[in-house]
Amino acid sequence: MKELSLFLGCLIPNRYPGIEKATKLVLDKLEVKWSELKEASCCPAPGVFRSFDKITWLALASRNLVLAEEKNTDLLTLCNGCFSSLLDANNILKNDAGLRNEVNAHLKKINKEFMGTIDVRHIIEFLYRDIGPEKLGNSIEKPLPLKVAVHYGCHLLKPTKDRKLGGAECPVFFDELVEAAGATSVPYEGKTSCCGAGGGVRSAMLETSLKMTEYKLERMKKAGVDCIVNACPFCHLQYDGGQVELAKTGKKYDLPVVHYSQFLGLALGYTPEEVGLHLNAIVSAEFEEKIALIQKKG
Repeated sequence: MKELSLFLGCLIPNRYPGIEKATKLVLDKLEVKWSELKEASCCPAPGVFRSFDKITWLALASRNLVLAEEKNTDLLTLCNGCFSSLLDANNILKNDAGLRNEVNAHLKKINKEFMGTIDVRHIIEFLYRDIGPEKLGNSIEKPLPLKVAVHYGCHLLKPTKDRKLGGAECPVFFDELVEAAGATSVPYEGKTSCCGAGGGVRSAMLETSLKMTEYKLERMKKAGVDCIVNACPFCHLQYDGGQVELAKTGKKYDLPVVHYSQFLGLALGYTPEEVGLHLNAIVSAEFEEKIALIQKKG
């Protein structure tokens, strides 16, 4: 198994450091070789930079890729947007000599060169492919018998031709990882639809963004789940902070939002404090009681 460089992106260090800590604990517990990616910048955001200036997007993304190439490590992302931006840039530059030469002309100014020698991984994709649900299940110390609404997020699944993780309309790989931790992934309407945050919608049209989030929350609540488990800090923010915003309009859901690194960390025996659950905006008293009981029994 090749060593990994951990790419944290922007949102996790600034908004959800609990996800960062939980990921590092999980990787150590699973004996995965990893190290920090020093001097990394924003990925940059795929829905914004790529739409306006492809070369600028590729140049900024390629610098992050080169940092991992210089260490001879694959790049591990914890965010769907970072995964999309870096994976797509890596694939484009590996396969388009013209664009690669143009980008390398910019990188030469800072004494760097894109070579195309590493791969970009997502924490969910990595755990599923390189460790697998069965082996992961054997590592679980405190199974979580919870009913979970799994949220994949758009960039983990699409475009299908580049992701190759299973059907974009009816995926199962993330559900299998959740169930490996002892939980039940509960079906709900609109499961693969967007959380409402992506593509600049949250920043430009918050009301529209929250309507999309409300659509998902209504159906998750109807399914009777204990919590939402996601794979992306931006989706995490939309559900977590979005519930706070919706509560101001009288719409209260109280659905705890947990990144998979935090969820897996709990199942591997770490405490809620160690995986940073208390740093999330929405953690209901009922959910905390359930986790405490699980930990006590375990």
